[in-house]
Amino acid sequence: MQIWVDADACPRAVREILFKAAARTGVAVTLVANAPVQVPASRRVRAVQVPGGFDVADDYIAARAAAGDLVVTADVPLAAQVIAAGAVVIEPRGELLDAGNIGERASVRDFMHTLRGAGQAIGGPPPLSTRDRQRFANALDRLLAQRPDRG
Repeated sequence: MQIWVDADACPRAVREILFKAAARTGVAVTLVANAPVQVPASRRVRAVQVPGGFDVADDYIAARAAAGDLVVTADVPLAAQVIAAGAVVIEPRGELLDAGNIGERASVRDFMHTLRGAGQAIGGPPPLSTRDRQRFANALDRLLAQRPDRG
C-alpha cells in the first residue's frame, strides 16, 4: 500500500497524522503539491513538487495510484479517477469515498459550481475541527489495519 496525498490543500494537522502513521506502520506516504511541502526526515515519507498549473498534482497522483493504494484528497474529480483505478479515498475530514458515494458527491460539487457561476455567495467549508481530525485518524487507522501487506 502506498498513501498519496493531494497536499496543496491538505491541512497540516492531517499531514501530521499521516507522518505519525508512516512512522508507526512503515507505510509509504507521498505528498504531491505545486509548492514545496515540508516533511519529516524519514525514508517512508517524501514530497514531490510538480510544476504549477491546473490539476497537475491531481494528474500526477491519478497516473500513479493503483489498486489498494490510499489517496487523501477532497478533490472530487481526482477521487473519482483513483476510485475507478481501485484505490481507496479518504477526505481530510475522515469521510471515505467509494464507488457507492462518489457519484452523489460529484453531483453536489457540480450543483455548487453552478450556484457559484450564477453569482450565489457560497462560503467554503468550515475550518478543520478537533472532531474532524479525530474522524480522519480513526478512519486511517481502520484502513491501515485492513491492508493486506500488513506485517
